[in-house]
Amino acid sequence: MIEIRNLHYQYEGKNEAIKGLDLTVPDGQFLAILGHNGSGKSTLAKHLNGLLLPTSGQVCVNGLDSKNQADFWLLRQQVGMVFQNPDNQLIATSVEEDAAFGPENLGVPPALIRKQVDEALAGVGMESFKDRAVHLLSGGQKQRVAIAGVMAMLPRVLVLDEPTAMLDPRGRREVMTAVQRLNREEGITVVYITHIMEEAVAADRIVVMEDGRIAMDGAPQEIFSRVEELKQMSLDAPLAVEMAHRLRQSGFALPFSILTIEELAVALCP
Repeated sequence: MIEIRNLHYQYEGKNEAIKGLDLTVPDGQFLAILGHNGSGKSTLAKHLNGLLLPTSGQVCVNGLDSKNQADFWLLRQQVGMVFQNPDNQLIATSVEEDAAFGPENLGVPPALIRKQVDEALAGVGMESFKDRAVHLLSGGQKQRVAIAGVMAMLPRVLVLDEPTAMLDPRGRREVMTAVQRLNREEGITVVYITHIMEEAVAADRIVVMEDGRIAMDGAPQEIFSRVEELKQMSLDAPLAVEMAHRLRQSGFALPFSILTIEELAVALCP
């Protein structure tokens, strides 16, 4: 479980980026975090595995306090981070070598490394690419290898900071499929930061950040029913939600639960 209490964070010489934030994320939840640039979402993500430490307040993951030096390295093992550009995380020449880098540095015995790497690559659908040179992979494949490299260290929480921002639609689908599988089949807690609203639809829960605080918190159906409020925060709704919203304004009686194009089509042509 992730427990954040009264978190404040201030970059040196700047205004506070996080302003008294409270958040609890249960084990196994898929949480999407939305917000415009500068809202504090990436700053929050970097607190979850100790890349940033609170100016004040507390961040705990499974009972490990990020400000407690005795907990620090175990916290880093429990919380894996994946960033926008996979090239910044891939350091080996082959897929298998890259996925093995983390466990090797943790001192995992060789026999266990093989098992953990095989399972991590299978978990993101890259097991058949294990001997492939990393530089020959597509963007989506590279990002899946980056995720496998984190998963090979057996974290309990996976934090992804706009992991599909640099990918084409196919790459985005590949990454989302891999992340959803890890969450649903492996029980990994996922914190997924994105500006792509269609990706947030897949989450169990959405948190919307504004000016270093939580402005909205709820299920996707609840958050995306508040289209006008999202617009006031310079955020869009998913295409299907926006279309349904405009049709309601034109007199169509459509349910507020619509999130996808498929659901909109069924509502219009029952």
